[in-house]
Amino acid sequence: MTIEPAADRQEPVEAVLFDLGNVLVRWDPHGAFEGIASRDDVERFFADVDFPRLNLRADAGLSWADVRDEVAATHPHHAPLIDAYVTRFAATLAGPVPGSEDVVRELRALGLRLYGLTNWSAETYPHGPVAAPAIGLLEDVLVSGREGLVKPDPAIFERAAERFGLDPARTVFVDDSPANVEAAARVGFVAVRFTTAGALRRDLRGLGVSLAGS
Repeated sequence: MTIEPAADRQEPVEAVLFDLGNVLVRWDPHGAFEGIASRDDVERFFADVDFPRLNLRADAGLSWADVRDEVAATHPHHAPLIDAYVTRFAATLAGPVPGSEDVVRELRALGLRLYGLTNWSAETYPHGPVAAPAIGLLEDVLVSGREGLVKPDPAIFERAAERFGLDPARTVFVDDSPANVEAAARVGFVAVRFTTAGALRRDLRGLGVSLAGS
């Protein structure tokens, strides 16, 4: 699905700005608890502490130590699972998203500028490039946990454009989250929702990028 900032867009694509999680690297938080807690116990933990909210706050710059303190104050029996999530974070990354690295390499060969914009804790981000080498092929990555901003806040898209010298009208933003795609389009990016590498390849070809067929 492609969302364009204007129906009569004529500008050629010069850059691609990638989300990372489940676009370049597979992420599943359940992976941290395999072998140490049952699926039911993990689901109960996620629900009790509102894990998506806590994780987003860590993505926005809150330290995991502070997250643990909050959980220990309200659900002390779950505090060890926060520890496990952080210490076993590498197990949440299940390797590269199939086909995405090939797309990145082809875009590099075409001379497009490639960057990342990710909601990710600064503390756990270093695991990303290890799990998915495609991340290391990007020129730079703006990590939300280092910036104190998270998608879909328009400010983080504006910061990425300024930091990397991007013209949003000539930059394709790729993310698996509809909310993030819509926010990027409102800022002026050519925004594409990621589903599979093959679909992304077709979307980029439809935008005039000379990629090989899927």
